[in-house]
Parts: sequence; C-alpha cells; structure tokens
Amino acid sequence: MPRHIVCLTFDHDHMSGFIARGLTTPTYISRGEYDMVVIPRLVALLGRYDIKATFFTPGHTIDSSPQSVMPYVEAGHELAHHGWTHRLPASLSKDEEEEEIVRGNNSIKRVTGQLARGYRSPAWDLSPHSIDILLKHRIKYDSSLMGHDYDCYYARQGDTVELKKPFVRGRETTLLEMPISWSLDDYPHFEYMRNPNGSIQAGLMNANMVLENFVDDFHYMREVCPDFGILTYTFHPHVIGRGHRMMMLERLIKQLRAGGAVFMTMENAMKAWLERKQAKAAE
Repeated sequence: MPRHIVCLTFDHDHMSGFIARGLTTPTYISRGEYDMVVIPRLVALLGRYDIKATFFTPGHTIDSSPQSVMPYVEAGHELAHHGWTHRLPASLSKDEEEEEIVRGNNSIKRVTGQLARGYRSPAWDLSPHSIDILLKHRIKYDSSLMGHDYDCYYARQGDTVELKKPFVRGRETTLLEMPISWSLDDYPHFEYMRNPNGSIQAGLMNANMVLENFVDDFHYMREVCPDFGILTYTFHPHVIGRGHRMMMLERLIKQLRAGGAVFMTMENAMKAWLERKQAKAAE
C-alpha cells in the first residue's frame, strides 16, 4: 500500500470564474481562454511522468469549450465536479445549489459516460446544504474543507454556529473529505487581480520560493505521518501555465518523486485511504 500519496489537481475554470464575478470584458475572457493553450502542454507534462491527475471542471467549461476538456479526459485523467457556473454555493439558495450539481453532472456524463465521483466547491465555500446535496447525488468525496493537512476525514452536516454560544458539532456523514489549503494553491501566490471592489490581489510571487514551500510541505508530511499521508496541490491551468511556472511544476514533480511520492487521482487516493482504514479495522 502506498505510504505518501500526492494528488495533483487542476481547477479548469476556463472563463467561468471571471464571468461568475461579473468580469466579462474581453481581457478577462482572454485570461480564461489562455488555458486552451496550456491544457495540451499540461497533458504532455503529466504523460512524461506517467502521472494521472484530477481536473475539477465546471459544467460551463465543458459545455463552452469541450475541445479544451477532451485532451485530459482521453488521456485517462479524472474529471470531477466543480459546479456549473462557478458561483459560490454559500451565495445560492438550496434549489440553486442543487441545480448546479445536477447540471454539472449532466455535462460530465456527456463527455465521460458517468457521473462525477468527486466534488470541489468553487472558491472552497460550501453552504449549510452542500453535504446533503452531494450525498443525494452520489458524490463520494469532497475537496473543499481544511480541517486536516495530510489525512482524510468524514464531513459533518448540521454544525450549530452562533456568535454568543459554544460551537456544536453536527453529525458525521459518509462523505469523505479530502482537505485542501490556500497555501498549496497556485492562485493566491501567482495570480494578479484588480477586483471590482477596488482591492488588489498582488500575486506574481517568485516561482522558486513557492516551489520551496510546496516541497517542504511534502517533507513535513513524511516526518509527522511516517506511515501514511495524502497531500493535495491545487493548480489552475491559466495560472500555472505560464512558462516559468510550468518549469516550477516539473521541478516539483521531480523532487516529490525523488522523495518517494506516489502520484494518484483523487478518486484513487480515496480508495487507498478507505482500504487502509478497512485493513486497520481488521487488525
């Protein structure tokens, strides 16, 4: 059984993230479209190292630009759910959120022949209804929460959160949570944004400095979880696809592999986690 698993994941937002925020001028749209240049390069890079990755792709991307999606579908990478419009679930009504899941699943089934097994919330912001909706539509794992770094856990539903009262944890569900972190996401490190409210997201960090952080997180996992751990990195094709960042990604792959990393899709990492849990229970 693999000991230290790495999941390379790509949020293939295309232009949906900009449209969801009302950023629809030609320059913003072109920033999203740049991923059509990047995807073949990413698929080639992953192929050189025989790595299967997970692409969390909104239905809007699939339906608007199927030609940008098929290269990684045909190469055997996992296509997972990322909403349809890239609107935050926390900003939607329950019915609107469920519509996103249904519509996104229909888009995924059209190109893969099956429904999604995994889900990642746009901007990692679930609603109070999200867990129940995902379970209703047979999603097996979620990758939107941050309650651990190197281990999976079962997501809760029904937490009670009130300002002047103690926090009360809800019930544990059967939805497996595969946690993430903004610190292991390329977007805040690299993407420059002038937001509609006037704020600036500076981004544009030195790629080698970010690489050092990414590699150190893997080494720390080996230290504190010597028996087993799963580390998930999040990339966006239109962000990581710039030349110096693609070179950083390849150096990351090389260094992780030299350190003993086993690369898996999120679905296969989920299966490995469940197999280990069952094996421990049988001891």
